[in-house]
Parts: sequence; structure tokens; C-alpha cells
Amino acid sequence: MKQGILFYDYESGRDKFFYEEDGIRKDYNGIHCGEVFEFCLNGGWIPARVEMSDEWYLVGLPGLKLDGLEVRQK
Repeated sequence: MKQGILFYDYESGRDKFFYEEDGIRKDYNGIHCGEVFEFCLNGGWIPARVEMSDEWYLVGLPGLKLDGLEVRQK
């Protein structure tokens, strides 16, 4: 499972996160439109698809900023 905290990478223009795999820190290298992740909100994990309009957003969760959200992908 890949799990980390989202942050905006100005160089790539995408949100990304770091995760650990077998004790090694790895870079997710940027999220893309249509990808589905689980986001930790109010202590629970909520699945949502990531899309882009004027800025990145989560389908079904309008107005929620991605920066700083805990994210995971199985």
C-alpha cells in the first residue's frame, strides 16, 4: 500500500506524496486525472477520484484542498 501526505510540487505542477516500501522512501511522482485514492477525513478513509479544472479537486468533495491530506492507494 502507498500512503503519505499530499503536497503540491511546483516543478511538475502536480500534487504528490512520498511513501515507504520495504523500508525505502519512494516518490509517487504526481497524481493524475482519473486516479482513485482513499483520503483520511475525520478519522475515516473516504474513496474519491482526482480531477483537474482550474485546480485539482476530489469528485464529490467540492472545495476540499488536497495539500496536507493523508492519502493511500492499495
